[in-house]
Amino acid sequence: MTDPWQTFEGLPPFILTVCQANGFQKPTPIQQKAVPLILAGKDVLAESPTGTGKTLAYVWPILSRMNPDIHHAQAVILAPTRELAVQIHQEVQKFTQGTSIGAVALIGGADVRRQVEKLKSHPQVIVGTPARVADLIQARKLKMHEVRTIVIDEADMMLEMGFMGVVREIIRTTVRDRQLLFFSATVPAKVETVAQGLLRSPEVIRVSAQELDAIAVAHRYYVCRRPDKAELLRRIIKSGPIKALVFVNDGAFLPHVASRLLEKKVDVEVLQGEAPAAERSQVMQKFRHGQSPVLIATDLAARGLDVAGVTHVIQYDLPEKLVAYVHRAGRTGRMGAAGQVISLVTPEEEKRLLAFCAELGIEAERATFSLGTNERGVGAKKPTKRLKEPGMRSGDHRQSAKPQFAKLQSAKPQARTEEAGEFEAASIGRAPDAGEAPYRGKAQKSGGQKVLKAQSTGHRSKAGSGKPGTNKPVRRGTNRNK
Repeated sequence: MTDPWQTFEGLPPFILTVCQANGFQKPTPIQQKAVPLILAGKDVLAESPTGTGKTLAYVWPILSRMNPDIHHAQAVILAPTRELAVQIHQEVQKFTQGTSIGAVALIGGADVRRQVEKLKSHPQVIVGTPARVADLIQARKLKMHEVRTIVIDEADMMLEMGFMGVVREIIRTTVRDRQLLFFSATVPAKVETVAQGLLRSPEVIRVSAQELDAIAVAHRYYVCRRPDKAELLRRIIKSGPIKALVFVNDGAFLPHVASRLLEKKVDVEVLQGEAPAAERSQVMQKFRHGQSPVLIATDLAARGLDVAGVTHVIQYDLPEKLVAYVHRAGRTGRMGAAGQVISLVTPEEEKRLLAFCAELGIEAERATFSLGTNERGVGAKKPTKRLKEPGMRSGDHRQSAKPQFAKLQSAKPQARTEEAGEFEAASIGRAPDAGEAPYRGKAQKSGGQKVLKAQSTGHRSKAGSGKPGTNKPVRRGTNRNK
């Protein structure tokens, strides 16, 4: 393996200028290990916790190798969620200002006709979600013959959310000698198996939590009864200045937690996975700019979010899987900043939490926070019985949500939400991003003029299913992989 890259030496001036303007003093461990390998043209499988600089670890070398004289797509970066794709695109734009290198974001839910127009400017960097990128390849609007590098970001999410079939089809449209990069916060055995089947003699990079000495994230937890969690959460939020991301496992339970805080005069925002994109954007803007210090979300709704300055990650519900704990914890302490991960656990959940910490090599402090005899703690009077709300589990005493959350309660939870939108398929005749129609690229007459029309299949099809001829494969180049 190439010696670790200790400085920014070797990067072109346009990247160094932005690094200096943003106060970057030293590459992070993942950047030190990955940049020289990518510059050398190697295939890479990289594992590093969330918030350690993975995005720039591949963006810098990709832009460094870019040929601005070739006005075709040269690099494709695939992300599992729309929010993450937008954030990556913003990073690329930041480092290409004042250059002739162009970039475009191709994500589901956005106007496909505008994306087609942007492709006419021949951008060199494509950032997008798998389904939309695949649709535009099939429609022959995105040419892949000059693509030399493909990045699969958050590979564990890609596999978990069922996108790998589409990803494989996209990879097969490129030339044989393309470079393939897998980046992920965790690399379970299944992800490694998939990656090894696609990568060519890859360099494997693993950055453990122990190597990240610059990160000052404290882990602590409180043991309490489940009915006491809302009051304990309020106490933690009120204990000092905070910018907190609160995780709840069940989306149907979000309005209850929010209403309990609102009735105690705590400003909160709720991020619903199935909410319209405009509403989600408005919620995120309030949280980013500090108008609301607390954002409550599920794992699915919060995937791919990168918010600066998050001081606390609070787990109202402990996740079922270790990978979720890793992704949650990575929302704070980003790029070496201080942060806290606080878990509210029942006595039954404590054992699972300690098992997570042992596997990650983390020491979690058990803390105490007295609720007092007049609160919902030891010695408290039995609370007044409240009506059970739709979607709520029995045994919990809950209060009806505030009016602004009424629509959240009435909405039935969906197995796949807007973020999940894209599903694995062996060909491009598969379901599009949720809430959108696939782009077919056909010219339809409307009012005497030709317009691009998006046609909807009306259902989510699986690979190889449906009527004959509905699952069309991606058009492949002459030098495709087999």
